[in-house]
Amino acid sequence: VCLFSMAANVLEEDSMEQDIESPVTIHQPKLPKQAREDLPKNINKECAKRKIQRYVRKDGKCNVHHGNVRETYRYLTDIFTTLVDLKWRFNLLIFVMVYTVTWLFFGMIWWLIAYMRGDMDHIGDSTWTPCVSNLNGFVSAFLFSIETETTIGYGYRVITDKCPEGIILLLVQSVLGSIVNAFMVGCMFVKISQPKKRAETLVFSTNAVISMRDGKLCLMFRVGDLRNSHIVEASIRAKLIKSKQTKEGEFIPLNQTDINVGYYTGDDRLFLVSPLIISHEINQQSPFWEISKAQLPKEELEIVVILEGMVEATGMTCQARSSYITSEILWGYRFTPVLTLEDGFYEVDYNSFHETYETNTPVYSAKELAEMASRAELPLTWSVSSKLDQHAELETEEEEKSQEDQNERNGDVANLESESKV
Repeated sequence: VCLFSMAANVLEEDSMEQDIESPVTIHQPKLPKQAREDLPKNINKECAKRKIQRYVRKDGKCNVHHGNVRETYRYLTDIFTTLVDLKWRFNLLIFVMVYTVTWLFFGMIWWLIAYMRGDMDHIGDSTWTPCVSNLNGFVSAFLFSIETETTIGYGYRVITDKCPEGIILLLVQSVLGSIVNAFMVGCMFVKISQPKKRAETLVFSTNAVISMRDGKLCLMFRVGDLRNSHIVEASIRAKLIKSKQTKEGEFIPLNQTDINVGYYTGDDRLFLVSPLIISHEINQQSPFWEISKAQLPKEELEIVVILEGMVEATGMTCQARSSYITSEILWGYRFTPVLTLEDGFYEVDYNSFHETYETNTPVYSAKELAEMASRAELPLTWSVSSKLDQHAELETEEEEKSQEDQNERNGDVANLESESKV
């Protein structure tokens, strides 16, 4: 749009030099891609809409990818956590593959023992005592391996006491099978019982708002819990993600700054039964101290909010996250109330959970509001102090005058006494 307007202005200037009566039709040119790329950078910056890359997405997932990790062996040292962090399809695939490979491996060993002892050559011979009764091939050895490791025991294929190597293999497979069961079943149990799904029922408002509360400019957002079972020891934290440059010239990308949401007053500890509005007072310690309504859209920042607590049903720690960028912070708005009193209970209307309404809010920053308030209070303070000073000066003057009068009276009395003596 900016490019077309510039081209139209150029064509209009050219048409002014031509005859006025000559019909001139102005067409907005369609420039090639190379010409669009060669535009001045300042025009591109003015015309292009800035896009802020999120650090944490609205669903709570961190938008960070780890690349060039050379020490991949560290993942194998913590194989249990690695398996738990895998996606469900890979986890199930590994679960099936581990059991299948284990059964095939021990089934192959059972078949080799029977083959080396000559049990395959004496199938149906009642005078021959095999290592495993009724084992006549690899398939039957594989089935016997499954029965041994899963402790099914159908009773058709059984080990005899004339096979010491088979007894040792039975002990080894039983122990290793128990370890595999404990590892894989434990992995699946942790995977199933992870509180990630519980965090999906913890909701954050779509937008954050800035408005006045108790005479102070505050940044607010709303949190709620959709379940009837509560989050125990719930706490809320907030971080400001914004790049900064130090006084020494060091550039710190995505610097994290704490946003106080009631840490010193205990308001960050939540009793999350109904939706709550979390408030951050914009004071001198706040990173929003010098940000006004006009300056807010120009800031490249992101607010990350973190809600933590224990799931009442399982006792496991649950964490829900969300974020707000500058386009999602509404200046001069408040949240619509969602809690109403019914006959004997309180009802929460989650249809209005994300709704806001506009309210009268100054467009100045908190710093400017504080300066204006101090200037408004200055004459009153000056008049009171000046009056006190004037009153003190009048008292001192009156004391001095009274002292002089007393001295004068004392002098007159002394003169009269001296005259009388003379």
